[in-house]
Order: sequence, then C-alpha cells, then structure tokens
Amino acid sequence: MKRLTLPSQQHILALAIAFIAGAPALADDTVEAAEPSAASFSEALGQGEATLGFRARTEQVDADGADKLDLTSLKTRLTYQSAAYRGFSTLIEMDDVTHLTDDDGGVADPEGTEVNQVYLAYSFGNTAIKYGRQRILLDNQRFVGGVGFRQNEQTYDGFSITNNSLADTTLFLAHIDNVNRIFGEDSPVGDHENDTYLLNAKYSGLAAGTLSAYAYLIDNENAPVFSTDTYGLRFAGKSGAADYSVEYATQSAAADNPASYDANYILAEGGYKLGPVTLKAGYELLGADGSDGQFITPLATLHKFQGWNDKFLGGGTGNIAGGIEDVYVTLGTSLAGVKLALNYHQLNSDDSDVSGMDKLGNEYGFSVGGKISAVDLNLKYSSYIADEFSVDTDKIWLTAQAQF
Repeated sequence: MKRLTLPSQQHILALAIAFIAGAPALADDTVEAAEPSAASFSEALGQGEATLGFRARTEQVDADGADKLDLTSLKTRLTYQSAAYRGFSTLIEMDDVTHLTDDDGGVADPEGTEVNQVYLAYSFGNTAIKYGRQRILLDNQRFVGGVGFRQNEQTYDGFSITNNSLADTTLFLAHIDNVNRIFGEDSPVGDHENDTYLLNAKYSGLAAGTLSAYAYLIDNENAPVFSTDTYGLRFAGKSGAADYSVEYATQSAAADNPASYDANYILAEGGYKLGPVTLKAGYELLGADGSDGQFITPLATLHKFQGWNDKFLGGGTGNIAGGIEDVYVTLGTSLAGVKLALNYHQLNSDDSDVSGMDKLGNEYGFSVGGKISAVDLNLKYSSYIADEFSVDTDKIWLTAQAQF
C-alpha cells in the first residue's frame, strides 16, 4: 500500500475524526451538507455507496529502431463514499493494476495495488473542504490534472478548499504535500514531495463565457527542476454553433530550481459545429527563454496535449529545450451511438537556435468509441512522423471498461 505523506497535517485529521465521533451538532444554518445528514456517524457509514470498476487495455508501441511493445493490463477500482454526518463525509478508493501479459518496459502502466484516494470532507454553507489524498482537475487539466488515461492515476496528498459564496464564482485553494505520480510506489520517481500551492478562481457570470485566473506555485522537493511559479488567465465560451478558448500564462523558476528563466504560454482555439460534426483548430505555444529554460507543466495531464503519442513528455516537464509550437486540427462526431474523433498536429520548435531543430514532426490519430451493454469500448490510434525530433512511432490502444 502506498503511504500517505501528510506529516505536517496529521493533527488536523485527528481533531476532525474526534469531532465526528463526539462533538455536538452544529446549528442548521451553519452546516449545509451535500446530501441529507445521517443521524449518526455509523449510520453515515451504513448509508454509503460502493462502486466497482474494471478497465482492461492493450497498448502496442511500434517505434523505428526499437523492439515492438505489447502490454495488456487490467485495472480494478473499488470506491466507497460515505453519506454525510454533521457536514462530514469520507471517501476511500483502491486501485489494483495487474499485467495480463509480460511487461517489457516502455508502457507507463506499472503493476501494483495502491490507495488512489482517501480523504475526509467537510461541507458548510457554500464551502467544501477536503483533507487527504484526492483527485484535482483544474480547468482543462493543462496545468493540473489526474492523467486519467493511464491505468495508475495521478492524485495529490494535501488540503483543499472550494468556495462558491460569490455569485457565479468558484474559488479553489490547495496545499499539496505529495504528488502520487503515474509510475507507482515502487518507482524511485513515483512520489514527489511538495510544498505547493494551487489557486484557481473561476467566474461564469459573463454572457460570452467563463474567465479563470490562476496561480500555481510549485515547490518540488524531489525534482527541483519542476519548481515554478505560474500565473495565467483563461477565457472559454460558446456562441451558437461556435466555441472558443484563449489563454495566456507566464512562468518563472522558483524555490530550489537551478535554472533562472521567464517563459510564456499562449493558447488560441476555435471550433464550429456543423450538424453532427464539430471541427476545431488551435495554436498552442510553450515558449522558451533562450537556453535558460522553457515553460513546463509537470502536474498536467500531458496525454491530452501535443498529440496522443506522448513524444514531448520531456521527462515529465511537458516541454523540450527551445520550446514547442503546436498547430492542430480536430474533428469529432457521433453516429448511431459511436463516437469518432480525428486529429492532426504539426509540431515545431519555438527557438530553433536553442533546439537546433525547426520542424519537430507531425502526428495524426483517430479514436472510435461505443457501448455494448454495460461495457464501454474504445479503439485509439496515433502515428507520429518525425522530421527532426525522435523517430517514427505508431501506437494503438484497445480499451474495455465497465462500472457497477
């Protein structure tokens, strides 16, 4: 089992548990639970719900100059969510990943049984607090996410507060002690101790869309090169058949990061729905500050961006020297209950003087998904064609999942 790494906050949890067990009920106008409150703590546990999920996946990787990889794995997830008592509730979620074929390495779905989430939650008024190991997904997960595509999800040990007291506004604040990365507890890079603060404010009261402002202050004690201060604004909305997103962020090295740089992030994306078909085009830049450093996203769900082939993970930074410019087009539709997605990416270097490259490569892919009875099925394919970066690589995923 993976241990929780929250030593500085253990006394908070102990006090909260003591309160649940014996404190008098708070006034009705002070606590507003997400669900009707149980009469006792034992009743809250008895009224809880458990779900069981399975996800089987075969991943094949065929890269020029390397042996072909082929791994089939099964993830089993058991989740228990209690009912509320005096505003308190709890959740525990266990994951087991088992390899059904031999693992030759190279596929980031390690075997193991771990606590994926376990937290104590407290809700009052328009405020929700969580303490413990939890999932954190902010905006489109470009900067903070869970890497949910992989069999071993990325979760966070810490303390978070979400508040909706202001009209059309969601305020989120978290302090992170540890990042449980996708590589698993047996990997030397599976856990990263942090002293990180995440702040995100979202306002949805504008007719044209939702505005987000954020500050992600990462202090990674195991990998100081991940330590950064990032400040940004994101605006996303929809008008009729059109949708759009624009975003800008600036980043500098922080804490014990040995580098010293300032770099920018830019996103512009637009889409249009024509009947059952949605077409999108976008431009994304993870910039560079010469040879001093480049904009990185070490907490992101990287698989969602710069193509599914994961060619630009950058050791977990999500970027390479000289920065990355991504021009992409996607198409999505649904026919007779079958979802189809196509995408194309042209990836270039932001600063060819630093990288020594101009065109990095291009990638195209497709995804087909549907449901048979209670089972979700998906076929996904990605082909990366190298120009000056890496080698030609084809990847294919077959996934079947169900939840009970």
